Amino acid sequence: MLPYQTIEEASAALGRNLTFAETLWFNYSASKSDYVLYCHNILFLFAIFSLVPLPLVFMEVLRWGGLDRYKIQPKVRLPFSDMLKCYKDVMWMFFFIVGPLQLVSYPSVQMIGIRTGLPLPSGWEMLSQLLVYFLVEDYTNYWIHRFLHNKWGYEKIHRVHHEYTAPIGFAAPYAHWAEVLILGIPSFLGPAMVPGHMVTFWSWIVLRQIEAIETHSGYDFPWTPTKHIPFYGGAEYHDYHHYVGGQSQSNFASVFTYCDYIYGTDKGYQYQKKILKKLNEEPAGVQNGGSIDFKTD
Repeated sequence: MLPYQTIEEASAALGRNLTFAETLWFNYSASKSDYVLYCHNILFLFAIFSLVPLPLVFMEVLRWGGLDRYKIQPKVRLPFSDMLKCYKDVMWMFFFIVGPLQLVSYPSVQMIGIRTGLPLPSGWEMLSQLLVYFLVEDYTNYWIHRFLHNKWGYEKIHRVHHEYTAPIGFAAPYAHWAEVLILGIPSFLGPAMVPGHMVTFWSWIVLRQIEAIETHSGYDFPWTPTKHIPFYGGAEYHDYHHYVGGQSQSNFASVFTYCDYIYGTDKGYQYQKKILKKLNEEPAGVQNGGSIDFKTD
């Protein structure tokens, strides 16, 4: 809760007039406790998990002609009933695992010092902190993901996430409850190392989940803005990991590809791309009828 009763008090404390964004923040947050503001994460997660994958569902069910060619595994088609079941399972996890965890984890946010007051962070401050959050989460997630692909980790926990060999947007958070808890640690490490404003924390939660939905979308759109981000994996990169399945020892990265490159865990993917490139370069009469259904550009 802000320690000011009026905008004039806030302006006097800052020694300047509030920006437009700070005025909006004051009007919205002045009467709300820090705990209530933190719990907004639950609403954001629910909205993202429910709404962001919907266009992908429409594309999968309606098979819009112009977009169908961007499907990475075109031979795999999930019926609407399967996608609905996936959503229900994710919502069960949300209401009984993720939501309660958010409600009780506020003391940790207090401990690391995420603030809710004024001034708001500058755009550059937010961008730099978000970059740290993504890099820290990506590196730690890489090693946890590799661990989950050993015999014990896969059979006991990670196999649930790999039930979808051709992933869909709703399947991004679809996982064993233990995996949901474990992967919450990398997501929190960045904000713990470089604590910022609650607005930055909200942005981190929202962007990370949207990114996860994109990489599990099953579609590789050439106009996706993330294609301009250096070392970004994207849908096609992660789709290969699901396509290979439980025996996959390639493409463990959650966001960027540098860990896979450094530690040599992208070799299967690179080999597959070379094979497909050769097949695509051969005359149509020479190819063997398309026994491989994993698409790449």
